[in-house]
Amino acid sequence: MSPVPATNPIPARSPVPVVLAGARGHGRWHVANIRRLERAGLVRLAGVCELTPLTEEEAGGQVPEQSADLGALLDSTGARIAVICTPIPTHTDLALTAARRGVHLLLEKPPAPSYADFRRMADGVAEAGVACQAGFQSLGSHAVPAIRALIAEGAIGEVVGIGGAGAWVRDEAYFRRAPWAGRRRLDGADVIDGVLTNPLAHAVATALALGGSTRAEDVTGIETELSHANDIEADDTSCVRIGTARGHRVTVAATLCAERADEPYVLVHGSSGRVTFWYKQDRVLLQRGGHGPEEYEYGRTDLLENLVAHLTDGTPLLVPPEETGAFMRVVEAIRRAPDPEQLPDAAWRRVAGEARRVVPGIGQLVAAAADTLSLYSELGAPWAPRTEHPLSEVSTR
Repeated sequence: MSPVPATNPIPARSPVPVVLAGARGHGRWHVANIRRLERAGLVRLAGVCELTPLTEEEAGGQVPEQSADLGALLDSTGARIAVICTPIPTHTDLALTAARRGVHLLLEKPPAPSYADFRRMADGVAEAGVACQAGFQSLGSHAVPAIRALIAEGAIGEVVGIGGAGAWVRDEAYFRRAPWAGRRRLDGADVIDGVLTNPLAHAVATALALGGSTRAEDVTGIETELSHANDIEADDTSCVRIGTARGHRVTVAATLCAERADEPYVLVHGSSGRVTFWYKQDRVLLQRGGHGPEEYEYGRTDLLENLVAHLTDGTPLLVPPEETGAFMRVVEAIRRAPDPEQLPDAAWRRVAGEARRVVPGIGQLVAAAADTLSLYSELGAPWAPRTEHPLSEVSTR
C-alpha cells in the first residue's frame, strides 16, 4: 500500500475505519472513545490488534476483525487510522508499520522511550506523508490557548517560570500490571516507565506547552532528581527542572507515593500574577494584582476527533510529533540519568490494608517545588539525589 500524503483529505462521506492496537489496560479508554465517535458517525472500529482476542463485552459491542499482527490487520481492514496504545518499547516500530502503509496515527504518550526512537518515528512518519497525533490529551484542552492568550496580553506580567505538581496514589499491584511496568529497560530495550515520563507525563508536556517551549530546540538544559520508594527499577518520586530558550525555568515534581491523591496542576508564575491550571479538570484560576481571583472552566477537543477533522477538512493537528520534541528531551535526560535511587526505609512507610507505599510529606514537597521552582534537594529533602544534564549531553538528533 503506497503512502497517503496527510495533506490529501479523507472524504467525509462515511465513517473513517480505525484499528486499535492495545485494547486492554489504558486501551479500554480508547475502546470507549472510539465507540463514542462511532455513534457520532465519525469513525468505525474496523479492527483490534491484541495478543489475546477481545470478548464482545471488552469490545464494547460487536467484535471487529482481530489479529495479533498489526500490519496484516491494517491491510485486511483498509484502516485509515491506527490508534497505538501498546507497551512503550513497541511504539516506534508499530507506528512505522502503520505509516509505511499510509495509515495515519494517534500514538499514545510517551511517543517513544528514547530520543533516537522518537526521531526514527517522527522522520519515518514525515517520509511516509501521514499525519501523527501524540496522545497528550491535556493539550486538547481549550484552556491551553486561553492561558497562552492571557500570557500574551500581559495579564500576569512577564513570565518568570512554570511549575508542575502531581501527587498521585498507586498501590504495589500497579507496578505488576505488565512485565514492562516500573522498568527502565526490559530484555535490552528501553522502557523508561517513570512517574514523569508516563503516568504524570501530562504535567511535563503541559508545563512546556504553556511556556511555548514544545520543540526540541527550545530546551537548553535539564536537571533531574529520580528516586523510588517502591521495589521497582524506574522512578516513582522525582522532579525535573528544564531550562528553555525563552529564559523560563520549568520545574515539575511528581510522585505515585502520596498520602492522598490530589489533582495535578501546572502553575505559571508571572511578575504580577499567576495562573493555575488543573489540566485533568480543564479548570483555571487567574490571580493578579488589583483584581480578585478569577476562575474559569473550559471544554476540550478529543485528540482522535481532531485527527479525523485534520484528515477530512484540514483542521490543524493539536499535537503533531515535532510539538513533543521538548518533552522527549526530558525523556532522554531521564533515560541517560543514573538509575533512580531507592529511598531509605526511614523515608517511606506502608499503608496498612492498602498494599502501597507512602512518602510522608511528599504532597507538600511536590506543591512547594511547583511554587518555588525548586528541586527536592533544594527544599531540604535529605533523600533527594541530584544529577545534572547539560545541553551537550542531550542530543537533538
